[in-house]
Amino acid sequence: MWSKQQTVAEPASSSPAQGPAAPAAPGSSSSSSPSNARLGGAPLRNPARLGSTLQIKGEISGAEALLIDGKVEGPISLHGHELTVGPNAQLTSGIEAGDVIVYGKVIGDVHARGRVDIKADGSIVGDISSARISIEDGAHFKGRIEIDPAKAAQAAAG
Repeated sequence: MWSKQQTVAEPASSSPAQGPAAPAAPGSSSSSSPSNARLGGAPLRNPARLGSTLQIKGEISGAEALLIDGKVEGPISLHGHELTVGPNAQLTSGIEAGDVIVYGKVIGDVHARGRVDIKADGSIVGDISSARISIEDGAHFKGRIEIDPAKAAQAAAG
């Protein structure tokens, strides 16, 4: 009798558990998708995405998180939201965002209210202005860094 209830209860409970379990495990999805690598208690949401075959010349602005994996030439402004530069991305852009995570290549200045993370295969050639910064072993950076902890307080307030 116990095994019947268990087999009946498992399929019903495993279906709903699979939906929330996928976003709740960012460690497993971060290797396949850099967009969900964010930590810090913020809710995980799928960002808007520009795929690896897209090439854009012009200004990108918006009020939501964005993952870019293609080529972009022109300024990017995300009004305090997260920008993830994918492993195939090549950006020749000035960037203004909340947080910036770089797996690919960026040529241009980066201004972040929160944190700039340059991952192991990432590259930034340009100046960085942010409240916090992280540069992994193997990453490439050439430019100046301005750390302003007041930006974190401004981001939290606004």
